[in-house]
Amino acid sequence: MYAWQPVVADDFEALHQLRLAAMRPSLEALGIYDPERSRQRFAARFIPDAARWMLCAGERVGFAAMRQAEGCCLLEHLYVAPQYQGRGVGGWALRQLQAEAAAVGMPIRLNALRDSPSNRFYRHCGFVPTHEEQWDIYYLWQATDRPVKPV
Repeated sequence: MYAWQPVVADDFEALHQLRLAAMRPSLEALGIYDPERSRQRFAARFIPDAARWMLCAGERVGFAAMRQAEGCCLLEHLYVAPQYQGRGVGGWALRQLQAEAAAVGMPIRLNALRDSPSNRFYRHCGFVPTHEEQWDIYYLWQATDRPVKPV
C-alpha cells in the first residue's frame, strides 16, 4: 500500500507546498506563518538526493528527507499532506527510516515545531526530547531505545 519514490530537483515547488500545508496550522498557532520565509528555509536545506516521496496507492501523499551527518541520521523533513494525516503513512515512513538508521548503527536526530501535534507522534515513536529552543523541540532516537521492524 505504501512505497517510496525518489525526489528530483524539479519537485521543489510541490514539496514546498506540501510542507507549507502540513505546517500551516502549527505556524499560525504560534503566529509565525510566513510562506516566503518558509520557502527560503526549505530551499536552504533542500537536498534532492536525501529526500523521497511517500506514496499511498501510487499517489504522492508526503515526503521525508534524512541524511547522515555528525555521527547520526538527521531527519530534516517528514511531512504528510493534511488529508492523509492520521492514516498511518507517517508511522510507516518513520518505521522505515528508523530501520535504516538501525541498520547502519546510527541514532536519528530531528526537531519539531513547538506545540505541533508532531511532538506527540515522535514521542510515541520512541524519540526522547534533548533540548528546546524558542520555536523547536529537539529529539533523539537510539535503535537500542526501541527496536523497529520495517513494514
